[in-house]
Amino acid sequence: MPTTAAITVALIGNPNTGKSTLFNALAGVRQRVGNYPGVTVERKTGQMHHAGRQFTLVDLPGTYSLAPRSPDEMVAVDVLLGRRDDTPAPDAVLCIVDASNLERNLYLVSQALELGLPTVVALNMTDVAASRGILVDHAELARRLGVAVVPLQANRKRGLRELTDALSAAVDQPSVERASPFPEAFQQEVAELAQQLNADAPTPRYLVERLLLDTSNYLEGVLGGDQHAALTEALTAARARLAAAGLPVPAVEAIARYGWAARVIEGAVQRPAQRPRSRTDTIDRILTHKLWGTLVFALAMMVLFSSIFVWADPLIGWIEDAQGWLQEQVAARIAEGPLQSLVVDGVIGGVGSVVVFLPQILILFGLIAILEDCGYMARAAYLMDKLMSRVGLSGKSFIPLLSSFACAVPGIMATRVIENRRDRLTTILVAPLMSCSARLPVYTLLCGLLPAKRYLYGVLSLPGLTMFAMYLLGIVTAMLVALVLKRSLLRGATPPFVMELPSYKLPSLKGVLYRMLERGWAFIQRAGTVIFTVSVLIWAANYYPRDEAGVEGPFAAERERLATVVEEGSADEKATAEERLTEIDHEIASLYQQQSYLGQAGKWIEPVVKPLGWDWRIGAAAIASFPAREVVIGVLGVIYNVGDEPEESSLRERLSRARWDGTGRPIYTVPVALSIMVFFALCAQCAATLAVIKRETNSWRWPAFTFGYMTVLAYVGALVTYQAGTWLGL
Repeated sequence: MPTTAAITVALIGNPNTGKSTLFNALAGVRQRVGNYPGVTVERKTGQMHHAGRQFTLVDLPGTYSLAPRSPDEMVAVDVLLGRRDDTPAPDAVLCIVDASNLERNLYLVSQALELGLPTVVALNMTDVAASRGILVDHAELARRLGVAVVPLQANRKRGLRELTDALSAAVDQPSVERASPFPEAFQQEVAELAQQLNADAPTPRYLVERLLLDTSNYLEGVLGGDQHAALTEALTAARARLAAAGLPVPAVEAIARYGWAARVIEGAVQRPAQRPRSRTDTIDRILTHKLWGTLVFALAMMVLFSSIFVWADPLIGWIEDAQGWLQEQVAARIAEGPLQSLVVDGVIGGVGSVVVFLPQILILFGLIAILEDCGYMARAAYLMDKLMSRVGLSGKSFIPLLSSFACAVPGIMATRVIENRRDRLTTILVAPLMSCSARLPVYTLLCGLLPAKRYLYGVLSLPGLTMFAMYLLGIVTAMLVALVLKRSLLRGATPPFVMELPSYKLPSLKGVLYRMLERGWAFIQRAGTVIFTVSVLIWAANYYPRDEAGVEGPFAAERERLATVVEEGSADEKATAEERLTEIDHEIASLYQQQSYLGQAGKWIEPVVKPLGWDWRIGAAAIASFPAREVVIGVLGVIYNVGDEPEESSLRERLSRARWDGTGRPIYTVPVALSIMVFFALCAQCAATLAVIKRETNSWRWPAFTFGYMTVLAYVGALVTYQAGTWLGL
C-alpha cells in the first residue's frame, strides 16, 4: 500500500477491555461522533498519524460476539465486511483483549480472524493480569494466532508506539487464509449454503456461516430476498443434519470457538495453581453485598447527584449572569421593537436556555465516566438487576434512568450501554418520566401555594409530602409504562443480565475529560439547534400580533403625566410615579400577552383545560413551556404582571390573589396546584429531550409517540387529581 494512502482501522473488543481508552489515546482530540444512518448505534471515528501515514480509526461498539440479530448489531459486521457506503472498508482490524481474561476475549478474536483482514491483537491490561499472577508470552501467542500481538497499558499510554508500528506493518502483509475452528461437517454445510446464496448475489462466507448459526431468523430476512422460503427450507434441513451429527446449532459455535481458544492459550499463558485473592475480590465482598452494597450505592448516588447540583450551581449562575449581561448590552444597542425582542428574548434567550444545562451535563458525564473507568458502575448495574427485571428490563437500564433525575438528555444518551435494542428503546421512552431538575422550579413555586401549616400526623407538612410525591409519581409511572411496553409494543423476554465485573483501576483523567467534552459538544449539537428554533417560534407566538395603539393608547396620557412627575416632582412623588410606571409596563405586557397568538391559543384551549381547574392563563403557560418546562414560570410572571424575571415570593403572592374572570373565585386552590404539578411531572414539555430521542432512534416516530403518551398521561393524571381533590374538599 502506498505510504500516502489513508489506512482505515476498525477497533473491536469486549466491553470493559479498555477499547474506548485506547481509542482516545490514539485519536486524541481528532474525533467525530454521530450515529450510523438508519440505526441507533454510535458512530465514532478518529484520525492518527504515524510514520508518514494517516490512519482513520473506526471505533465499533463493544461486543462479546459478531453475531448480528438486529439492524444495530448488523452495523459492526457490515463495517468490517465493507458493506456500508458511509464508512470506508477497513484495511485492518485491531482487536483489543483483556490479558487477565484471555480465553473469553479470544472468542471475538476468532470471529474477526475469519474475516480475512490484516489483524493486530492489542493485549491490554497486562498490569492487571500480572497482579493476578497471570503471565502471557505474547510472542508465543502471536505465533499461534498468526497475527501480531502487542502488550500495552492503554490507560498509561504504554505500548502505543509498538502498536502503531504493528498496524502499519500489518496492512503491508498479504492476506493469509486461516483454518476454521468449526468441524468439517459444519464447514461442508456452509459451503453448500454459500453455493445456493451466491447463485443470486455474492455473499461473504462469514455471513453465510452466521446465517446458519442465527436461530433468531434476523439474517434470513436480510439475505433471503426473493428466495426467502427456499432459504428457510435449506437452513432447516442443514440444521437438522448437524443436530443428527452431534453438532446442534447454535451450541456448536461456543463449543468450537472456546475449544480453539483453549488450544491457542495452552503453553502461551501461565496461571498460578491457586488464584490469589485480589484487591478487587476484597472490595467486591462489600460492594456487591445485598445490604452493604446497596447502602454504598445509595450513598454514592446521593453524593453524585448532590455534586451535580452543588458544583453546577455557581457555573449556572455565571452563565445566567453572562446571558443577562449580553442581553442588556444588545438591548442597549438595538432600538426597541421586534428586532430587539427577537435577538434579546428569542435568540440569546433561546441559546441560553440550552447552555444553562451544560454544567450539569459535563459534571454528570464526568462523574459517570470516573465510576465506569474505575469499575464501579458495573457493580451498580449488578445490584439493581433484580429490581429492574420485575418490569422486563435489566440492570443496565438503571443508570440511565438514575441519570435522568438531573436531566433526561444525558440519561437518554447514557442508554447506549444497553445492547438489547428493545430494552434500550423502552428505557429511552420512560426516561423523560423521571423528575428532572427543570421540574424543580415548578414544584417549588406551586408547593409554596399549599397550606404550609397543614401536617400529617403532626410531623410531615403538605408541601414536603407533595414534593416527595411528585418524584415518586414519576418513578412509579415509569416502571408501569416500561412493564406495559415490554408486554405490548416492545414485547420480549427479560434479557439475561450478563456482565463481566472488571478489575478496579484508577480512571484515566484524560479519557474522562475527553468523554465529558465529547458528550457536552454532542448535547450542544443535538439539542441546541432544535430548542433554539422552537424558542424563536415561541417568541414569535408570544410577540405577535402587536396592536400598539390599542394596547398602549389608553395609558399614553397617564404615562406622560407620570414622566413629568419623575422629572419635576419631589423625591416621594418620583418614587410613587416610578412605581406606577412599572405597574403600567407590567399591565401592558400582560395585555400584549393576552392578545398574542399564544394568549389566543390559551383562550382557545380553555374549554379543554377547564376540567383540570385551569383558566386560559395556565393553558397559555403550558403551551409556551413546550421548549422547556421551567419557561412556565416566566410566562406566568408576564401574565400576572410580574415581569419576565419574577422573584418567586412575588409571583406566589400574585398567584394566590388570582381570580377567575367575572366570578371572583380564587384560581390557585390546593386541587389546582396539585393538578398543575401532576401535569408537569408526567408531560413531555422539553424540546431538547424530544430532539435527543429523535437523534438516538433515528426516527421522529418515537419522539412523537413519547410526546403523545406522556401528554395523555399528564392530562388524565391532572384531571383525576383536580376532580378527586375537589371532591375531597382539599
